[in-house]
Amino acid sequence: MSESTAMASDLREYRAAARSTDTFGRVLCNAREQHFVIDGPVWNGCPGEALTPGEAFLAAVAACGVELVQVIAADDGLTVGEIDVRIDGVVDRERPVREDMTVFNRVRMRFAIEGVTDEQATALVEQVGRRCPLYGSVAASAGAFEVEIQTR
Repeated sequence: MSESTAMASDLREYRAAARSTDTFGRVLCNAREQHFVIDGPVWNGCPGEALTPGEAFLAAVAACGVELVQVIAADDGLTVGEIDVRIDGVVDRERPVREDMTVFNRVRMRFAIEGVTDEQATALVEQVGRRCPLYGSVAASAGAFEVEIQTR
C-alpha cells in the first residue's frame, strides 16, 4: 500500500447541514440522505418537542461508544452481547467551566457490556476514547468526565 493510500484510508470526514423552518426554534437537519428535526429547548422559547441539540450530541456520543465497542471487540476477536451506554451532561450557566465558551460542567457515561470480562470491557472502553472524536471532545472539554464500566 502506498503512503498516500494509507493516509487516505485513515482520513475520516463527516458532513451535516441544518436550516431554519417556519417554526421558531425548529431546525431541519440532514446528513447524507437522512433528514431529521432538532428543536431548541423550551428554556430558549423553542418548541422542545424533538431532540434538542444537547440531547442529539449526547446521543451521538453514546452511539459512537456502542458502535466502536462492537467494532473493536470484533477486531480483537471478542464476542460481545448487548451493549448499553447511558450518558448524562450538565451545563451550569451560573458556574461556567470556561469564560470564553460553554462546555459541559459534568458528563457521566455508563457502559454496560455483556459477554466480556471486566478487564476486556475496560480495554474496549479505553480504545473507544482513543477512536471516537465525540467522546474525546467531551472528555477533553468537560469540567468533570466520569466513566463507569459494568459487565454482565
